[in-house]
Amino acid sequence: MRSKLSKQFEFREPSDIRRAQIEFMKRIDGIQAINTAIGNVSLPMHPAMQSRMFHLDNPESPFKDWVVKYTATVGAQEANDAVLNIIASSWFNTTWLYSQITDGGSQAMELVLLWVCWPAWTDQDPLLLIDAAYTNYNAFAQRVGRKTVSIKRDLQDDGKFTLPDFADIEKAIQEKKPNAIVVIPYDNPTGHFYDLETMKAIAKLCVKYNMWMISDEAYRELYYTDQSASSIRALNENDVPWITGRRISIETASKVRNACGLRIWALVTDNQDFHTKAVAENTAWLCSNSIWQYIFGALAHESHKNLNDRYKKQREYYFGMMKILTLKLKEKLPWIIVSSPDASIYSVVDVKNIAKPGFDSLDFVLFCAQKGSVARDDKLYTLLVSPMSWFYTVDEWEFNPGKTQMRIAYVETPEKMDLVPDLFTQLFQEYEKNRI
Repeated sequence: MRSKLSKQFEFREPSDIRRAQIEFMKRIDGIQAINTAIGNVSLPMHPAMQSRMFHLDNPESPFKDWVVKYTATVGAQEANDAVLNIIASSWFNTTWLYSQITDGGSQAMELVLLWVCWPAWTDQDPLLLIDAAYTNYNAFAQRVGRKTVSIKRDLQDDGKFTLPDFADIEKAIQEKKPNAIVVIPYDNPTGHFYDLETMKAIAKLCVKYNMWMISDEAYRELYYTDQSASSIRALNENDVPWITGRRISIETASKVRNACGLRIWALVTDNQDFHTKAVAENTAWLCSNSIWQYIFGALAHESHKNLNDRYKKQREYYFGMMKILTLKLKEKLPWIIVSSPDASIYSVVDVKNIAKPGFDSLDFVLFCAQKGSVARDDKLYTLLVSPMSWFYTVDEWEFNPGKTQMRIAYVETPEKMDLVPDLFTQLFQEYEKNRI
């Protein structure tokens, strides 16, 4: 007789974001995968970070004697200064902001959930998400025993994601009674851009209903519209009276800093009590990786001009790939829906207008990972994408829009991303041909 498993582990399945990669790794047939399933950025880190990584024995380095100590739980001062310098580089005021370094966004999400939500069994103070929502907020809510609720936006045939009317959002708040809302201004997974007016409108609802406003700003500065950068940090008392003290942002070295593997993230707030308690909660974790904090800390000393020049180059890099992929996919598969490239590094494709009834995005993703094969330039390829089903929270009787939607991340080289429209088209057609 084996020991019992907890219910959490007994029924746990891998995240759908990672499912394609897990299944593909089981193959032994030599197929190459173009992996657009995960936001695993492949651009190089900032040169200042590279220099620190390769010169840990520099006389000014805390590791010059090869002694690696803990930092304070709140994080190294220089790493927190880097976080604030990055925020300030977008011309936002960092006065009276408190920063705490965390081990990845995962830890930041857990700390936020523990602060703003009561245990799920009480059915009080859930976290409000905007579907399609980044799946890990639901995953970590389950892990720490908190509850989430959601409102849904729609992907229109023109590729635009639309929020519900604000009257409907307010009605949902009245009915579901959340204690906080998560917004992702440069959205993962949808590429939806929340302009400043939208952020202000959501913030006013937070004030009206005494809610926390949590902004996941992993992709800040990656926007492709004529508007200016949007952020929770752009909100002020003149535009939204009493917003001060309600704001929490999640910052990262992963995406715009091109350092996913460093796992350096941060919680930033204008509420000293939240900051103090979040650090206290995290003392059992001791601290984040001290070497990675040192590497990231190099950005505390970079000029705002330098950082903004890099933002501009990144916007040009991603937007160029997005335009090409969108155009080619629509040429190859007329009536396919491709989300408008407005922000972040993702596109959502929806095959509801071209697939046979009963299409299931997860089943298609598994087909690509386990069996997919397309010949190109004397090589065999398959494509890994993320099914969107897990990005929506639906009741049993509701249709899940993610069943016909998939997320594509612009994380491979431009040369490899150029293969994506053709690979997607051929794999989709092969899958549909063999599906009953």
